Amino acid sequence: MVRELRAAAVALALCAASGGAPAQGDAKRGEYLAKAGGCVGCHTEEKKDAVPFAGGRALKTPFGTFYGPNITPHPQAGIGRWTEADFMRAMREGERPDGKNYFPAFPYTSFTKIVDRDLRDLWAFLRTLPPSARANQEHDLRFPFGWRFLVTFWKWFFFTPGPFTNLPGLSDVANRGAYLVQALGHCSECHTPRNFFGGPKTSRFLAGGKGPDGKDVANLTPTGLKKLSDRELVDFLTTGITPDGDVPAEAMGEVIRNTTSQLTPSDLNAVIAYLRTLPPLPSEKK
Repeated sequence: MVRELRAAAVALALCAASGGAPAQGDAKRGEYLAKAGGCVGCHTEEKKDAVPFAGGRALKTPFGTFYGPNITPHPQAGIGRWTEADFMRAMREGERPDGKNYFPAFPYTSFTKIVDRDLRDLWAFLRTLPPSARANQEHDLRFPFGWRFLVTFWKWFFFTPGPFTNLPGLSDVANRGAYLVQALGHCSECHTPRNFFGGPKTSRFLAGGKGPDGKDVANLTPTGLKKLSDRELVDFLTTGITPDGDVPAEAMGEVIRNTTSQLTPSDLNAVIAYLRTLPPLPSEKK
């Protein structure tokens, strides 16, 4: 009995050190969802032998350079002191545990659509990562874009929180694709052009143009995909090679390597089914 009490005390101490009770979600399922969300790309430094999810990836934008944070369970450098509620708030509301805004370089405008079950599973997976003590880097932003309180006004115009709901008129398969594209995959963050304030041009949803780094990104509406069959799109999103033998730009190549090639065949087909339902929009003139 004494031995059991000691074991329980040790378990409670470990839970306290890691920021609360063990996550209740399905970590294995959460690992798949993390791949669908491409989390490793933005949260892993772009260098050889970088620790996955330990932060440091630079994202250059017209507002300055953002650096992906450490999301391992390290209690100081990472999110080890967070609770599941803190994680849900960050993803759903775009707020830090202290209540301050995250900059929308963190794509909570898309992640807000992730349903609760998936958020719990993602959280459970993140709790299984090896803790890394890699310190976060401060963002290097132009004046006045480093003032977080300004994001409150940005949210008023460009952010609608809440989980995804099925789109009327679409099949179950296409709605699964819509969820993957709009929420987990956050494809719109790069493939929908933005206005002067960094807000998405909703009338140009997924029609491509310039990405956050100023480089060209593809039109994902039927206008941009009409020359490719479903089989060719599956091959491209799995292998990263077009029917002509070309390869995509570096950023999309990483998305294929980390995300689309990791999707189940049914999920990949669902993504394509949804993209085929979009209104065909013209590509931006260069």
